[in-house]
Amino acid sequence: MKPAESPFRGRNDGELVAACCAGRKEAFGELVARHQDRIFNLAFRLTGNRDDAAEMAQETFLKAYRALKSFRRESAFGTWVFRIAINTVRSRRRFRAVRPAEVSLQTAKDGDEGGSRNRMETLEARDPAPEEEASRAERRRIVGEAVARMDEEQRIMIVLRDIEGRDYGEIAGLLDCPRGTVKSRLHRARMALKEILSGMLGDEFVAGGAG
Repeated sequence: MKPAESPFRGRNDGELVAACCAGRKEAFGELVARHQDRIFNLAFRLTGNRDDAAEMAQETFLKAYRALKSFRRESAFGTWVFRIAINTVRSRRRFRAVRPAEVSLQTAKDGDEGGSRNRMETLEARDPAPEEEASRAERRRIVGEAVARMDEEQRIMIVLRDIEGRDYGEIAGLLDCPRGTVKSRLHRARMALKEILSGMLGDEFVAGGAG
């Protein structure tokens, strides 16, 4: 006998929020199922630790559930819960405990609404010859370590824009700041990342990879 399908499957986020606020608590389970992977991935990229990321994802949804009736729906639920996740990570001050080798530099698949290329790719050699494939993995590891050495606000900018591929408007909404501020912070973060990489690998790699 097949398990009964959730009555909330197929409903949009707004309908699920309304149902949950009306007392249908199980609707929130559908919201969690829909967004938990993205929240976990964000937390993991910001902390570099899977256990911490899982704990913070759980805390994020708990905070969202408790505050759901105050959600005014001026933004999408996904944006709202991402903002909670970022603030949760900030408040836990776990950036200092990051494990550099685990920082994910996976290219975002769907997050870049502006269609920009993932900028992390530009920190690696372009169109590498077959014999360079092994060194690319090592370079990605080193870039991950460099990101882990950045201060938390700079890391947030690199993760949101260059790893997850979010556009400036979305980042501005997540961080509650003007687009111009996002651009200036991102520029400083990229310069800081290049400086760290320069110290680790030398100016030739940074200039060649980021040009």
